[in-house]
Amino acid sequence: MEIVTANELLSGAVVYLGADGTWQAEIELAWLFAADQAEARDAAVAAAKKNTRLVGVETEKVAVENGAIVPNRLRERIRATGPTAPYGPERQDLGDPDVSL
Repeated sequence: MEIVTANELLSGAVVYLGADGTWQAEIELAWLFAADQAEARDAAVAAAKKNTRLVGVETEKVAVENGAIVPNRLRERIRATGPTAPYGPERQDLGDPDVSL
């Protein structure tokens, strides 16, 4: 199974495409696409990529364990459980980079 995920452009928050076609903050509300729903999944991804309020639209392989959606990749498991750094203006100021680009 797969889900469609992205980040909100302004907040950076992780969002998941819900079965009702709206973007949800909780992975438990994500639309689970079965292998035979590839056409619907691809159409959802194409539509999401046109949404200028989203960035990083991707599909993620998941499993359902004890009724919960569990991403296969560690990266997505971290994204699903919350940020490892705060969102918004309260993020730490990293200052000027040490390396000239």
